[in-house]
Amino acid sequence: MKKSVLKVHPSDNVIVALRDLEAGETIGFEGEQYDLLENIPAKHKFVTTDLETGDEIIMYGVLVGKAQSPIFRGGLITTANLKHASSTYQMRERKLDWNQPNVDEFKGLHFMGYHRPDGKVGTANYWIVIPMVFCENRNLEVLREALVEDLGYGRQHSYQQQTRELVQLYRAGRSVQEILQTDLAEEVAIANGPDRLFPNVDGVKFLTHDGGCGGTRQDAQALCGLLAGYVTHPNVAGATVLSLGCQHAQVSMLKEEIAKRDPNFEKPLYVFDQQQLGTEHEIISQALKQTFAGLIEANQLSRQPAPLSKLVLGLECGGSDGFSGISANPALGYTSDLLATLGASVVLSEFPELCGVEQELSDRCVDEKTAQRFAELMHAYSQRAEAVGSGFDMNPSPGNIRDGLITDAIKSAGAAKKGGISPVMDVLDYPEPVRKPGLTLLCTPGNDVESTTAEVASGANVVVFTTGLGTPTGNPIAPVIKVSTSTALAQRMPDIIDFDAGSIISGDESIAEVGRRLLHYVIRVASGEAVAAMRFGQDDFIPWKRGVSL
Repeated sequence: MKKSVLKVHPSDNVIVALRDLEAGETIGFEGEQYDLLENIPAKHKFVTTDLETGDEIIMYGVLVGKAQSPIFRGGLITTANLKHASSTYQMRERKLDWNQPNVDEFKGLHFMGYHRPDGKVGTANYWIVIPMVFCENRNLEVLREALVEDLGYGRQHSYQQQTRELVQLYRAGRSVQEILQTDLAEEVAIANGPDRLFPNVDGVKFLTHDGGCGGTRQDAQALCGLLAGYVTHPNVAGATVLSLGCQHAQVSMLKEEIAKRDPNFEKPLYVFDQQQLGTEHEIISQALKQTFAGLIEANQLSRQPAPLSKLVLGLECGGSDGFSGISANPALGYTSDLLATLGASVVLSEFPELCGVEQELSDRCVDEKTAQRFAELMHAYSQRAEAVGSGFDMNPSPGNIRDGLITDAIKSAGAAKKGGISPVMDVLDYPEPVRKPGLTLLCTPGNDVESTTAEVASGANVVVFTTGLGTPTGNPIAPVIKVSTSTALAQRMPDIIDFDAGSIISGDESIAEVGRRLLHYVIRVASGEAVAAMRFGQDDFIPWKRGVSL
């Protein structure tokens, strides 16, 4: 018989419902009987003992909230009776001993990647076109229209046929009701068709944004650092840069940031200044010719074997639910530990979603200097949020709350599971590049797209993104693998989900089994197997302006 409930940690005083439980039902668990006082929806929790106002709620073995009113044994925790709370943290002795997973089955494996002059290896081979300022976004769109379709990188199918059908029905005099009841032709949008002119180039990507001017000089510097991260990224063969000329984010600033990341930078970098060139015709024509020449050069590269230590895995979650912290996230954490053991790099970001687990992560930092930097970045971020009347406790979205993540600390404790249990080797501020193998903490917002954008800028050549609700986030240059927390989600949204971790909830597989299976899938994706976000052209790209974004 499948389990109905689960206690995540022995010291927890809440139990997670794995299915919808009804009021009056008696649940037997670990020798105890719990009479449920109300309906407990799947993914939500009930308390194991009577609680008074102010009593602590413990989940994942850490403080995640305090009772706002009395909660009786078998009662549901909600936003009405529970308030976010988390423990304070301090500098303590390092806890660096950990049980490394057995990696024998992966030692002889490799992925097929693109080797770059700086020693890094890409999991893809893209050309990027970037604006130094939002004023150039229109010119990027003109270049996109000129390049994408004819080079074979457009959407093979669109919904234009459905529009044509609707036009025909309207012209035929059909009523609104008849039009609404019509079954339209099914169309599937797929990016990058098989008839590409340059088969070894995965695409031309256009990184439009709303920055570069009008903000602070610090915003411009951060944007240039982020863009430099994409230009120097191993998944990128070269870049075309469009500049208006007068913006805060100057090309010289971009080149300085590139030099910080790659002092011997050798990739093609073509820069076009609109105020110097004059007309649209001149800047577009020159950019087209030079980009086309760059694509000819990029097409000379081909995939070659690379050790798994060349993987840089971004760890992301979005649209989280009450199963995230007990299925997909810990499975990804096991994958992270496998890669750390193999000498690869893994990146855990989303600092607002580490609230409540700071002590554990601080204790795992490789030295006191690293732990101190983590504490300083967390404290500064929290202070900025509180200064504008917000705070990390306001992080959970309505969707998170509806599906069982009642407080930020509950969400954070589950989100941190993506990082496994290996030591924290480095702590980075946005948008610094990954420097060391093992687990790195990167300061970013909890916003899915801002965080994914930043992880890739720091060097992630594959991102694994867990979701309980079906977030479609992708990235222009790095494959983003979508992992569902439940089989029900994977079956409901198969065009978004790539990998199902729901077998942990059903009891058919262990966390370790799913984690190992996930790493095998990551290797296939790193070798060129397309994921859903790539097939559908989900190229999300949002730079962070270092403001308060939760």
